[in-house]
Amino acid sequence: MLLTGAIAVAVGVGGVAGAGTHAVLSDDSGTVVREVTVQDAESAAASGVLSIAQIYSRSFKGVVEITASGGSSTLGGEEQQAQGSGFVFDRQGTIVTNQHVVDGAESIRIRLWNGKTYTAELVGTDPSTDLAVIKVDAPESVLEPLSLGDSNDLEVGATVVAIGSPFGLEGTVTSGIVSALHRQMTAPNNFTITDSIQTDAAINHGNSGGPLLDTSGRVVGVNAQIESESGGSDGIGFAIPSNTVRSIVSQLLESGTVEHAYLGVTMVSVPEGVAVTEVRAGTPAAKAGLRPATGTRTLDGQDIPTGGDVIVALDGAAVSSSAELQSAVDANLPGDTVSITVLRSGERKTIDVTLASRPS
Repeated sequence: MLLTGAIAVAVGVGGVAGAGTHAVLSDDSGTVVREVTVQDAESAAASGVLSIAQIYSRSFKGVVEITASGGSSTLGGEEQQAQGSGFVFDRQGTIVTNQHVVDGAESIRIRLWNGKTYTAELVGTDPSTDLAVIKVDAPESVLEPLSLGDSNDLEVGATVVAIGSPFGLEGTVTSGIVSALHRQMTAPNNFTITDSIQTDAAINHGNSGGPLLDTSGRVVGVNAQIESESGGSDGIGFAIPSNTVRSIVSQLLESGTVEHAYLGVTMVSVPEGVAVTEVRAGTPAAKAGLRPATGTRTLDGQDIPTGGDVIVALDGAAVSSSAELQSAVDANLPGDTVSITVLRSGERKTIDVTLASRPS
């Protein structure tokens, strides 16, 4: 389902920063360097399952606090700052975080596990997946990269751990389970982030961009949003899956930008497949002649689009939901030609569509 409702957000630099940032106007907090020792960590690591304390001991040096500054607030003209989290990706100083944490920032500062602060440079961002890469010039000796896991291996009910800086409290660890998989989040540019991870691990303002870890201490997601009536953690948080992170970060490191394949329809899941509700003018879907719904019918109390195309397969692989179709399109590159099978007036029809680049 598309997550709407009360998605908690905080206003940061340059406009809206997504849920999980915390607006701050000063940076006076002290930092204590943590020395953590855990018994039997090696034997636990050998078994592949670590305790929460062991996960923290193994990972906290790879988590950073991010302060993004820019512009002026309305409070006496003071510089406005947005605070979030991130994690070390490699020993060259690559840091991964959320796009909304650094959006519009004129300067970015990174606080490492040892309390030292460094200036970072923006490498690139991808608003479509709410991911960003920044680079910090720090000694390799203080950079402790975290390994990416395979988010496809996650199961509902699996234990996960979040580490970040909620409300500026750096080095905070919370734990929970994978509450659901294949959720959808709305990205900062209003496109859909598919295959998102839902967790009940406490995620609050300031956790944005921090890692969600499995019981081997590997990053399986990047914490990004919460759904909350109160604005605090109600046990419904969402993370961008690590397999998406792996793909997007590699592209940002290579070119600083990411291009996503684009079909150009709005859609809704129906019993037969994916109903096209709108075809945007000038898009690949419009050029290929896909047809939007012209009416609705009621089924089990829900309005079902009628009179238009229902997409049932892409390149021969069946699609049964809008999330599956979006993932299938995302697996291609702009310029690729795909075959889309639709039900039109009760008959199956295959249409070739040349995908374009997703507009910003």
